[in-house]
Order: sequence, then structure tokens, then C-alpha cells
Amino acid sequence: MIRIKIRKEISKRKFIVFAVIAFIAVIALWALVSSLGLVKEIFLPNPVKVLSYFGQALQDGSLWENTKISVYRITLGFLYAVILGIPVGILMGSFKKVEAFIRPLCEFIRYMPVPAFVPLIMVWVGIGESAKITVIFIGTFFQLVLMVADDALSVPDDLINASYTLGTKTWQTIFKVIIPSMLPRLMETLRMMIGWAWTYLVSAELVAANSGLGYTILKSQRFLKTDAIFAGIILIGLLGLITDRIFAFVNKKLFPWNE
Repeated sequence: MIRIKIRKEISKRKFIVFAVIAFIAVIALWALVSSLGLVKEIFLPNPVKVLSYFGQALQDGSLWENTKISVYRITLGFLYAVILGIPVGILMGSFKKVEAFIRPLCEFIRYMPVPAFVPLIMVWVGIGESAKITVIFIGTFFQLVLMVADDALSVPDDLINASYTLGTKTWQTIFKVIIPSMLPRLMETLRMMIGWAWTYLVSAELVAANSGLGYTILKSQRFLKTDAIFAGIILIGLLGLITDRIFAFVNKKLFPWNE
């Protein structure tokens, strides 16, 4: 009898093999179900038809243009959230008074549905690119602040007390002890939050958009072009996976001792 141990490590090669098998199994099941007609094509198009749409969109250039504008919106919305959210989160994790002032507000706002903000955002910043970037910013900022605060709180008190013993002052402790100690966890937090940003792309492109992957999905919905809808969803998933792998690679290279 084969015994499987909890959290037993496997080789990198085995991990990749299992991951590839999982993707192949899902695609094979999809192809089988659609080929046998178990689900109507209007609800589940054949993978070949989705690939055909990809080829057509590549030839006419629409895929590149829509991908480029969506990546631009995601990058700016996420970047603004990071620039503002990381300092606020570090302050929250370092000073209890700041935490008492900000955490309840962030906890409250993060449960609000982001699409509900769309009408207000159109009033506040108009219907241009700023509105779409703002949707992604709102969707990631408040969650990011809370997670960064938890990263700062994860730094052991012993390290902080040791730094005080060695004569450091408050701000020196933050910059020389807390921030360096939390960096590996912070990179993992950013890796998770870029995933959240991609999930808000379709909501962001509800705002009077005429381009982007989310807009393509919404436009295809009106004409029941499920092959285009599936293609858009798959492409967003691939782009999200690529950014996730980039963050994982950077984290591994910057902090190899954290493995």
C-alpha cells in the first residue's frame, strides 16, 4: 500500500508534469464534451473554434491592440495602488494608533463590490482612461493595505527590541529592520494582488470602453459569440499567469534564502 505523506516535497520536474497533465485533461474534457454535443455550441464552443478566433484576431491586429491597452490599464492601476498602499500598510503594521485609524475603514470598504463604484467613478473622473485605472486601483488598494500591514506585523518583536537595544531610533528601526525583514512576504503579497487586479479588468472596461480584452468579452456577449468570450477569458488567464510567474521568479532571485 502506497502511503502519501502530508506536504511531502516532490521534484520540480514532477510538479511541471502534473501541472501539464492537469491542463491537458481539462482541454481534452472540453473537446470531448463539445464534440459529442453534450452541451450546445452556443454555450460551449469547440476548442478548435476558439483557436480559430485567436488566429483571426492575430491576423487583423485586434488581439495585440486590445491586449496592449488592457496591460496598460492593469499596470497603472496596480502601480498606483502599490505606491500609495505599501507606505500606508507599513505605517499600520508599525504604529497601533495608525492601525486603529485606518484598518476599520479599509476592512469596511474592501467588502464593497467594485462594480458598484463604476457610476460614481464616471462622475468623479469622467469616462476616459483615468476611470478604468481608478476601478483597478480601488479594487486592489484597500486589500493591499491590509495585507502589507499584516506583513509588517509578521516581523518578530525580538528583532525590533534588539534594534532598540542597539540604539536605533523609531524610523531607523522601520527602514533597517521592519522593511528588510518583511520584503520576502511583501513580494508574495504583490504577487497575489496582481492577480486581484486582473480579475477587475472586465469591471474596469465597463466604463465607456471601446477597446481592451474586457470590452471584447462584453461586446461578444451581446452577439452571443462564445468563441470570442472564451478566447478573451483564456487570454486574461494566461496574462495573469505570466505576471504571477514573473513575481515568483523575481522573489526567488532576490530572496533565495527564503525558500
